[in-house]
Amino acid sequence: MRRLTTVGVTAAIIGLMAATPVLGQAVTAATPAEAMAAGEFLSGIVDRVFTVLKSNESKAAMKARFRGLLRENFAVDEAGMRLIRRYRNQITPTQLTAYQAVLPDYVVNVYADRLINYSSAAVKVVRTQPHGSTGNVDVFTRISVPGKDPFEMIWLIDKADGGKWLIANVTVSGVNLSLTQEADFSAFIAKNGFDALVAMMKSANAKPA
Repeated sequence: MRRLTTVGVTAAIIGLMAATPVLGQAVTAATPAEAMAAGEFLSGIVDRVFTVLKSNESKAAMKARFRGLLRENFAVDEAGMRLIRRYRNQITPTQLTAYQAVLPDYVVNVYADRLINYSSAAVKVVRTQPHGSTGNVDVFTRISVPGKDPFEMIWLIDKADGGKWLIANVTVSGVNLSLTQEADFSAFIAKNGFDALVAMMKSANAKPA
């Protein structure tokens, strides 16, 4: 399965986010106050990510902290369903359970190594705006990496039940990462089968940090 070629400071750990969030049930546009809150939420996540990247922890400890960030702030389970939506009606409950069990660790183990190389980058929230009338918010950021041209990342922030903000998707320089990952998964399943996808993810998870 080919790997994504577009990278960013924290795009790696959310490459599996859903293309269209469904967690929140809002049917009206986010208010200016909500848009500001979504931007502040993202800034807080970025600060936490950089705290991990700049620590002297072992790689295993770092991945454990990323895993906690995923569980707390990203729509991993819902995103995982969208990544296999073309095959959802073709797999058994047992296959689905096996897939959901390996998904969170797979996200961390595949992408954490890439993040280490971006500890010197800077992330600036440029602006926020309502994402249509969904109640969600687009947060526009500029990523600056020493020695490279800056690039834009747009984070789709979903207001889930209970008012909790969750990262639902990210677009990097115009590339929708979730749609790219869905295409990768679909191509792998078409060639090797669904069980092979789960086995590949499980094998990747078992590799030493």
